[in-house]
Amino acid sequence: MVCGVSFAQNSPQITGKVIDEKAVTVPFAIVRLLNFPDTSLVKTVTTNLDGAYEIKQLKEGTYILSVSIVGYKTKKTDKFLLNGNLNMPAITLQSLTKQLNDVSVSVKKPFIEHQIDKTVLNIENSIVSSGSTALELLEKAPGVQVDKQNDQILLNNKSGVMVMIDGKNNFLSGADLAVYLGSLNSSQISTIEIITNPSSKYDAAGNAGIINIKLKKNKAFGTNGSVSSTYRNAIMANLPKNIYGSDLNFNINNRNEKWNFYSNANASKNNNFSNLFLERTTNSGGLQSAFNQNFQKIYTGSRLAAKLGADYYVSEKTTIGVMLDGNTSTRKLDNFSQTFINEVQSGAVSNNSLILNSDANTPNKNYSANFNIKHEFKKEGASLNFDADYSGFDYTGLENFNTNFFNEAGAVYNQTIIKNDSKTNIDIFAAKADFTWPISKTAKLETGLKSSFVKTNNNFLSSTFLNNEWQNIAGQSNHFIYKENVNAAYANVSKDLGKFQIQAGLRAEYTNATGALITNNTVSDQKYLSLFPTVFVNQKISESSNLRYTYGRRIDRPNYQQLNPFNFYMDPYTIQQGNPYLKPQFTNNFEVSYSYKSGLSFSLGYSKIKDLILDSKTAQNDSTRIVTVGQGNIGSGEYYSAGLYFPLAVTKWWNLQNNFNLFYNKFNDNNLEGAPFVLSKVSYNFNITSSITLAHNWTIETNFWLNSPRVRGLEKTIIYQYALNTGVQKSFLNKNLKFKLNIDDIFATNYWKGTLDYQNVNLRAQNNYINRRASFNISYNFGNQNVKSARSRNTATDDIKNRAGG
Repeated sequence: MVCGVSFAQNSPQITGKVIDEKAVTVPFAIVRLLNFPDTSLVKTVTTNLDGAYEIKQLKEGTYILSVSIVGYKTKKTDKFLLNGNLNMPAITLQSLTKQLNDVSVSVKKPFIEHQIDKTVLNIENSIVSSGSTALELLEKAPGVQVDKQNDQILLNNKSGVMVMIDGKNNFLSGADLAVYLGSLNSSQISTIEIITNPSSKYDAAGNAGIINIKLKKNKAFGTNGSVSSTYRNAIMANLPKNIYGSDLNFNINNRNEKWNFYSNANASKNNNFSNLFLERTTNSGGLQSAFNQNFQKIYTGSRLAAKLGADYYVSEKTTIGVMLDGNTSTRKLDNFSQTFINEVQSGAVSNNSLILNSDANTPNKNYSANFNIKHEFKKEGASLNFDADYSGFDYTGLENFNTNFFNEAGAVYNQTIIKNDSKTNIDIFAAKADFTWPISKTAKLETGLKSSFVKTNNNFLSSTFLNNEWQNIAGQSNHFIYKENVNAAYANVSKDLGKFQIQAGLRAEYTNATGALITNNTVSDQKYLSLFPTVFVNQKISESSNLRYTYGRRIDRPNYQQLNPFNFYMDPYTIQQGNPYLKPQFTNNFEVSYSYKSGLSFSLGYSKIKDLILDSKTAQNDSTRIVTVGQGNIGSGEYYSAGLYFPLAVTKWWNLQNNFNLFYNKFNDNNLEGAPFVLSKVSYNFNITSSITLAHNWTIETNFWLNSPRVRGLEKTIIYQYALNTGVQKSFLNKNLKFKLNIDDIFATNYWKGTLDYQNVNLRAQNNYINRRASFNISYNFGNQNVKSARSRNTATDDIKNRAGG
């Protein structure tokens, strides 16, 4: 043993450094030691962050070194004799950009790309996506439907989608999520990932799956960045003025041997308009009433957002990072509505009406901080990751409602003036640790812990102006405090068995939640332990085809505002009400999919949801003629789906991406609002994207999507929704400068029309929102575009941030 140690200490070694033409060190280059003259491989090492390498325990002899890394020409040294420790002269690599001046290699990813565990929308180079908002992009995504009536995103006809930004939740839900996605411009987005069945490593929230929006990052050492601007305007007749949107985005990244600094800033303005028509009837005490309502809503909003982060590379294996981000936004709603009421009693007919003028100002702020440590062990693939997070939100709202009531002669016989003041503060603290350990070359273990604490403080004051003073409205004003603690642990094991790759996992989450209604001293508690197993099996049928089987259990907890029991005044005959007794919904997801040559894919899916959260508390009081809208739990929902995707290369310069989906939904409750309820329907959608590449850096893209009539709980969509979108792009300055022109919804066919019929409620609705828009975008990339990006990492608040609603 002593002789062995002595021999190892005396064996020769080679050290040196790798640099580029500017004498800047090159980290992570591959250094191969080859025998001379047969060039057989002896050993392989990589350079560290300082560009240095070390090859130990060698035999004396004649060798050569070969050094390679992406972006540089492979360099081989002259032969040399090793008969003791040797410090080699610096090896200089030459950038490939100097070798390929006369060669242009261009590879463009398709707009829609299907991978084994997700569907990816490549936004960054898509022409048809230019000038669009994130919400408009999702309308073009296969299997995704944007429900603008209920401010929800559906995936495979299911609600409860977890929307993430760069692997972390975006803090918002409902209308606030719609506002945020409506202000996030395509110039900021690189890709959108659609994951229908996440593994146990992901938080269990989101029964329909995950949509992860990955923002652009800068990609070696140096500085780079980009700046872009977009202007878009509606192209429709009889619109209010100033229905436009604009966006300015700037980001920069700087990296040296030990530090990586990154930041981005965005300013956007987004104005919109919608025209909503409602019809319903009531019948009570011999009085029959028919309501015909028209709401004209003008939205104006602006947003400022910034992010600042830094990573410090303590060593080759350990990195510490901090990240701060914040945004502030304002949104103003001006609403004019007119309601005509036709009344029939004992054969006598009368016609009354009311006019409502209302406005709402809802400024809000959001600020977040993240601390992260990542350590990679000597064993390849082994790592430990720790995150600690804080997120804070401040929402304020001031709403004013002025209603005049007119008799049949057109004279005002009554007037109401109401204002609502609301303030919401949300604090979120969370920490998590994730550990990965390769058990063998074909097996891997992933495990982790997480704990989160949330406190929401909601204060709502509703007042009416009577006798020349503001008076509190009894039963409307309230103070609600909600606290929630979730502790979780998970384990995932994956194993490669040749033709089968298997991954199985289990996640456990214990929830302790308390909702306190301060005004009447009412407290509701929920405590429950939930288990979430997942199984993934990939079967390799041949070199070009695979079968994939997946199962996963998911949870959707109500967002904080759904639990808020306040009565929100919408108009004299419509009230929205929260429900502190909402239960979480649980989903079992099954899917089988087949893929061929990473192109053609076919999938079959089945999901069953228990205690489905929907707008099931809609009820009408025929005597007061007031409709109360609220969310409740439906016994169960069943979702069957089939999907087909295939790309088609028509010519070398013309490609098509084709998606077709078929759905069957069934909703069932033995006692919904006092009566049995069953509703089902078959529906479908498809999405086709055409990409044409022309000479002189011109490209043209066209996208067409269609959704058939469908049902969701009590609500029925009774028309086909579809849109044709097209865009053109021209590139300059080695494709660093790009101009894009895009037109969405060319024929103005994207609007919604539906019904809600249950017991004494019979509602007809049509919502015409602005979708036909022209947008112009200009973007410029500067600096070294090979700079390595800032690390993309998940934070500790992934499953709770998107439940914070304003």
